[in-house]
Amino acid sequence: MNVEAKRDVALGDLREFDGVLVAFSGGVDSAVVAALAEEALGERAVACTAKSETLPAAELEDARRVAAEIGIRHEIVSFSELESDAFAANDDDRCYHCRSMRLGTMFETARELGIETVCDGTNASDPGEGHRPGLRAVEELNAYSPLLEADIEKPEVREIARAYGLSVAEKPSMACLSSRIPTGLEVTEERLSRVETAETLLRTWGFEQFRVRDHDGLARIEVGTDELERALDPDFAAAVRAHLDDVGFDHVTLDLAGYRTGSVSPADEAEDGSGNAVDGSGNAGSGASDGGAPDAERVLGTEYPTPED
Repeated sequence: MNVEAKRDVALGDLREFDGVLVAFSGGVDSAVVAALAEEALGERAVACTAKSETLPAAELEDARRVAAEIGIRHEIVSFSELESDAFAANDDDRCYHCRSMRLGTMFETARELGIETVCDGTNASDPGEGHRPGLRAVEELNAYSPLLEADIEKPEVREIARAYGLSVAEKPSMACLSSRIPTGLEVTEERLSRVETAETLLRTWGFEQFRVRDHDGLARIEVGTDELERALDPDFAAAVRAHLDDVGFDHVTLDLAGYRTGSVSPADEAEDGSGNAVDGSGNAGSGASDGGAPDAERVLGTEYPTPED
């Protein structure tokens, strides 16, 4: 079956529902589900983003922008993963606890809106990608996964996104900020906040594929292999060390292996799509908190020097 036929299957399935709420992060998987739902159901489709501490504030803004692109009604609700001791303990089931809470919030919102069905962005590639505890939460809560049901794999998701003209068609997966913290090290608001500020700094400086891993105060920076030479610039090294010291890191290192998923926790960053942190979680963070990291505007106020300066 080609991509167009699979898309038609997904549209036909969605039209069978009286209405749906899409767990929406603004990543490519959840954006395609939202676009399909809007085409199939019009005003009876709602996208919902859950704002929490674990995804950067920039991702919330992206979700707002992409929902407007699609033309779907967009609701934003709030919850806190950190209220769960099981989540904060950061064991191998952290993604399961997170997704259970997030989807639970989605179902509560759907009930308030008179909607019975919650859709997530799990695609047909996801079940075969190793340890995916978040998928267990999708099954237990009986969320509907139109991409999975229509056998739409990740490359096909991007193809459909391009057909809809979505700006996120080529957007890389973005795991939630807690994936930057090694398994077994407690997830705290302070750690999440300094990681978010550090990654905002790298994004401001023009890096595209990167992570800042927080090893209990040691920042391990990963950048894409095509950006590694730039990260080895002594001017960059000096500037990033100074800025990350201001954020609250004690030591700053550059990982010469470059960016790769799951380098602190194998289960992390595979999670994607639907209401979950990588790309579709319907979850978005609120930025630095009152009690932790210094003011981001001050930290990010200086560009790092280059030989041309």
